[in-house]
Amino acid sequence: MTVDRTITNSVGSDSEMLDELRKIRALLEPKPAPPAPPPPKGFVKEFKMFLEQYKVMGMAVAFILGLYLGTLVQSLVTNLIMPIIDIVLPGIAWQNIHAGPFLIGSFLGALVTFLIIALVIFLLVKITSKLGIK
Repeated sequence: MTVDRTITNSVGSDSEMLDELRKIRALLEPKPAPPAPPPPKGFVKEFKMFLEQYKVMGMAVAFILGLYLGTLVQSLVTNLIMPIIDIVLPGIAWQNIHAGPFLIGSFLGALVTFLIIALVIFLLVKITSKLGIK
């Protein structure tokens, strides 16, 4: 009799375990994707959805700010940093430094501008990521 009771308990717990496993499997199965929202009706609504979906306004603002940031940094390099180089190298116009046909001075000015812009963008990204802005 003891043997029969053990087998019965084992079978009962196995079926319970299978039921639990089936429930878990049902929870883990991927759900079908919800149906896509109907397309907006009307040109204005469609255009508004386009602006929101692709974040066009944010890109436009970033582009315009980037242009003016470049202008600002170019002015910083030309009017503040390169005059320091003129003090260090008196009597030599850095813009006119060249080796044969290669205008090294102009390239160095552009390189300094690029490095400053890259540094400013790096700092902006670092600060905004610390603030949680994506």
